[in-house]
Amino acid sequence: MVSNEQRRRQLAREKFERQQERREAARRKARRRNAVIAAGLAVVVAAGATAFATGALSGDSGKGDKKDSADAAAPSVTPSRGPDPCAKAAPGTPAAKTWKTEPEMTVDTSASYAAKLDTTCGTIDLTLDAAKAPHTVNSFNFLSGQGYFDHTTCHRLTTDPSQIFVLQCGDPKGTGMGDPGYRLKDENLKDPAVKDGVYPAGTLAMANAGPDTGGSQFFLVYKDSKLAPNFTPFGKVGPEGMKVLRKIAAAGERQGGGDGAPNATVVVNKASVTKS
Repeated sequence: MVSNEQRRRQLAREKFERQQERREAARRKARRRNAVIAAGLAVVVAAGATAFATGALSGDSGKGDKKDSADAAAPSVTPSRGPDPCAKAAPGTPAAKTWKTEPEMTVDTSASYAAKLDTTCGTIDLTLDAAKAPHTVNSFNFLSGQGYFDHTTCHRLTTDPSQIFVLQCGDPKGTGMGDPGYRLKDENLKDPAVKDGVYPAGTLAMANAGPDTGGSQFFLVYKDSKLAPNFTPFGKVGPEGMKVLRKIAAAGERQGGGDGAPNATVVVNKASVTKS
């Protein structure tokens, strides 16, 4: 018989995955809307009209979406905000550039790659596994070289209620809706480290909204997390990086429900990848 606690954890995991799916649906809707706006604007410009200048082309706010039953059943929680343990972000704004296709493969699958996220909360050191996840590492290397991750906010922290303990980063919009314009296929899902439905502390993995929908967003696991092996693991967090992650996690998340923006202001000032 499934206990109430097991059922609660199952619902929390399902909620996590539904949220990823809703975010992907919202991104697709936004891309379609932008394509229509772009086409309409071209006609307006050609005709010399002033509709754009007067604000006739307004975006959909996205309000009014129904919450799923797990969201509706969740008890209200009073947010408790702890002190911000992080420093002020370096001057700069996130990149807005996107690409139509996955970057050309340039990584050497026989080489070792290391990455650094210089954040407002400290440096997060990473090792990247190009042999097991070549396309994912290639994309991460490419985006880092383009400055895509610089000045981006780590927008999501999950804590104890969901049995998922991750910090999610890599979105230039800081909303969970941003992507580089292309999609990556899943890799390394049969890695023995994650095959039993647990992503160990220290795992670096791709966020997604379903099979083969990886983009730029990734998550850093600061404590063993119960997740189905559906998210490409492509590296590990080093010892110093784990200290930074635990400091961020200790500050808590802003909404008080176990899944939301971190209280710590986590901004990636600079991301870099080196080959050795």
